Amino acid sequence: MTPIDEKGLRADIDALAIPFSHHEHEAVFTVEESRDIKASIPGEHTKNLFLKDAKGAFWLVTVPAEARVNLKALPEAIGCKRVSFGKPDDMERLIGIAPGSVTPLAMIHASPGSVTCVLEAGLAHAEQVNVHPLRNTATMGLSGAHILQLLEHWGHAPVVAEIPVQETA
Repeated sequence: MTPIDEKGLRADIDALAIPFSHHEHEAVFTVEESRDIKASIPGEHTKNLFLKDAKGAFWLVTVPAEARVNLKALPEAIGCKRVSFGKPDDMERLIGIAPGSVTPLAMIHASPGSVTCVLEAGLAHAEQVNVHPLRNTATMGLSGAHILQLLEHWGHAPVVAEIPVQETA
């Protein structure tokens, strides 16, 4: 697979007349590293979980950045059996992205049916959801509805789900 670059992503966004904001910044690999950047960018911030279920199916789950996902309860919420974290090699092969740059927009690289993309329900309805534009040195803000529109445009059937979180003590 020859990954589509950010120019190709922007071409799809422009073709669908999707409004977005764009912010350049230093590379960030974790939610913790992105705290200062998030403070200066309005909207909902995200983190992504690349998972593999007990049957070998792959999932890309996008949740609010501060959510502590309950991985034991997650399979029931998204419609699968037990999940574990996917391997970086599978991530790069299936969605053309390396760990640290994961984004639902990487589904532009995925063959339809190869990965199920899940967007947390609150994000799906948010006016601005901040995600990486295929690299972790920038943030793109667009509505949850537009993220879903892009996923469908690329041939995917995104899942919107209430994601179970761990209770904080």
